[in-house]
Amino acid sequence: MTAAILDGKALSEQIRSEIARDVATFAAETGITPCLATVLVGDDPASQVYVRNKQRASEKAGIRSQSFQPDAATTTEELLDLVHRLNYDPAVHGILVQSPLPKQIDERRILEAVDPLKDVDAFHPENVGRIVQGRPRFMPCTPYGVQQMLIRNSIPIAGAHVVVLGRSDIVGKPMAILLMQRGPGGDATVTVCHSRTRDLAAVTRSADILIVAIGKPKFVTADMVKPGATVIDVGINRLETGLVGDVDFEAVRQVAGRITPVPGGVGPLTIAMLLLNTLTAAKLQQAK
Repeated sequence: MTAAILDGKALSEQIRSEIARDVATFAAETGITPCLATVLVGDDPASQVYVRNKQRASEKAGIRSQSFQPDAATTTEELLDLVHRLNYDPAVHGILVQSPLPKQIDERRILEAVDPLKDVDAFHPENVGRIVQGRPRFMPCTPYGVQQMLIRNSIPIAGAHVVVLGRSDIVGKPMAILLMQRGPGGDATVTVCHSRTRDLAAVTRSADILIVAIGKPKFVTADMVKPGATVIDVGINRLETGLVGDVDFEAVRQVAGRITPVPGGVGPLTIAMLLLNTLTAAKLQQAK
């Protein structure tokens, strides 16, 4: 028996159609078109692809897109000036600074400089704190996409043992926080694993839901997965043979009950959640 494939592309199209409908309603009622500003420093090819995909998705949803591409030699102060201009531009509702940033830039200062009401990545300390307290302004895009994948595929979360492999600020930590919160989409028992976890395979085999985000191609093998478990692969790794995830897909699908592919799994949902956050930002700023 092979695992059922969780189709993130199809689900994201459904969610994006819902967002497009809500954007049209909001624009008709207020005369305001939500706007997302993307900032890409330098010319990293992978980042350029990600930004283009976000811009196309924005336009399809009726969200206006602005793109800024400072030179790779840009300093922290120069980038801060751009962020401040976008903060004070009433026509811009969401700001996304594409990572990774060049080494000479202080990334923490940049992230903290983004207006929390325009922080559609949910990286600002104020927004992170609100997530921890269970009263989020914006949901972190990738973790929220994973949560929607589980909810909309009727995969039980409450009472389940979820193992999150990876403790990054972008995925691992917020993922654990979302799934442990009280209420719909939460109430899970969550274990976070990392490079210092002892007997890692024994821990991952105990998971009803295994979420993998460590940036190591095909790291999770079949012997690390409980039969029938749901496996969510957040990893995207570029090899000479193409894109692969952090999970050995062909081997693990023979053991798991459900599994996400790479590409076509979590990635499209991340973009959908970014669009949702941009609409939310526009609504918050209009109300203010």
